[in-house]
Amino acid sequence: MTPTIRPARPGEAETLSALCNRAKAHWGYDAEFMRQSDASLTIAPALIETGRVLVAVNGDGALAGMASLAPLQGEAWDLLHMFVEPAAMGTGAGRALFAAIAAMARHLGGGLLSIQSDPHAEAFYLRMGARRTGEAPSDAIPGRMLPMPEFDLRPAQI
Repeated sequence: MTPTIRPARPGEAETLSALCNRAKAHWGYDAEFMRQSDASLTIAPALIETGRVLVAVNGDGALAGMASLAPLQGEAWDLLHMFVEPAAMGTGAGRALFAAIAAMARHLGGGLLSIQSDPHAEAFYLRMGARRTGEAPSDAIPGRMLPMPEFDLRPAQI
């Protein structure tokens, strides 16, 4: 069953941060890596207030995932966060959430969605229609390089 996508609500920042941490930890990262990643996995209430945070909710009301946007320069938008609850991986929650956040960026005048991807998530973005454009240094882990897919928002790809 496809999840419902809705805007994040005030007061959900802590719950969404915990979801981000569970999703990242799912890939087997050690405690030190997770500690260094904490700031990038924390959803601030101010981010929710921008109206650019979406959540996926299962039929039983449980959160299945979240995604957020931040403006870059020109028509470019940054997929700031995109995390799926480990129990919801493979259920279509990620696909629905990606389609919704891409539609939001397009609605906001976006022409390009820039994605600094975890290596474990890159294949998902490529399946969604993104193309790899290179690598960029992690803002959380010194010396770590991350894949940089981009998704063209101009044509309706999804």
